[in-house]
Amino acid sequence: MTTRPPIPPFDAASAAQKVRMAEDAWNTRDPHRVAQAYTEDSRWRNRAEFIVGRDAIVAFLIRKWNKELDYRLIKELWAFRDNRIAVRFAYEWHDDAGNWFRSYGNENWEFEEHGLMRMRHASINDLPIKETERKYHWPAPGPRPADHPGLSALGF
Repeated sequence: MTTRPPIPPFDAASAAQKVRMAEDAWNTRDPHRVAQAYTEDSRWRNRAEFIVGRDAIVAFLIRKWNKELDYRLIKELWAFRDNRIAVRFAYEWHDDAGNWFRSYGNENWEFEEHGLMRMRHASINDLPIKETERKYHWPAPGPRPADHPGLSALGF
C-alpha cells in the first residue's frame, strides 16, 4: 500500500502541509502526478460532475487543463478534524479566446489511513475578470513561490 504523508489524524501543521502539497501538485498541471494522491477508487464531485477512480480523475484533469489555460491555483486550509480537511481556493485561468476568469470554491476532503484522498467534494464559481485584474503572476506550470501572498493576504 502506498503511503502519502502526512497521514491522519491531522493536526494544524499536518493539515496545512497536506493543503500546500495538493496546491503544489495541481500547479504542475500533470494529471498523472495529481492522480497519485487519490485512492484507486477515489470518489469526486466537481461542480456537477461525478468522478470515480484514478483513470477518470486523469481524464477529467486532462479535459480541465485543455480548457483552463495558464491555470494557477492557491489553496488555503479552512478546517480539519481527524481524517478530514476543508479547503477554500481560488484559481486564475483563461479560455482559448483569451477571456480570463478567477474561479473560487470550497473543497471537502476525506483521507484513508495511508494519507490518500478517498473523497473530494468541490463547489466552484467562475468570475470573469480582466487580464489586468489578475493577481497570480508566477511562472507556470509550477508551485506558487513561498513569498507570494495567499488567499487571505490577497483579500479573497
